[in-house]
Amino acid sequence: MKIMLVLLGTLLLFLPLVTIAVRKLTGASARHALLSNVAMFFGLFLVTSVVGLTGASAAAPETAAAAAASAGGLAEGLKYIGAGLAVGLSGIGGGIAVASSASAALGAISENDSMFGKSLIFVGLAEGVALYGLIIALVLLFVS
Repeated sequence: MKIMLVLLGTLLLFLPLVTIAVRKLTGASARHALLSNVAMFFGLFLVTSVVGLTGASAAAPETAAAAAASAGGLAEGLKYIGAGLAVGLSGIGGGIAVASSASAALGAISENDSMFGKSLIFVGLAEGVALYGLIIALVLLFVS
């Protein structure tokens, strides 16, 4: 069972590289490659979440102490999922914010060179969103 899950996870991890290679060879649109990458990411996320939450790779609990430890394992797994989501979603949000603010800053700097300092502050504030997510993840992992 463990070997099948590892093989499935590895396959889902490396299949986007195959879709990129096929896209380069055939000249297909990027839309199909993006959709397949998103589908494979969520497939891998689902497999790892199910394995982590159900403990499919762990041995069957035989005592009450082992059952209590597995309940603690669920809380531990959810803590890691929460930390990963905090970092991932804040990274995506920070990337979107930096993309829009940096393009506007470049436009402002091209018109007026004295706007460099002010525009740099706004781009830095947009990057702060990703740092806040990282701080939340560190608090989840090491404080609680």
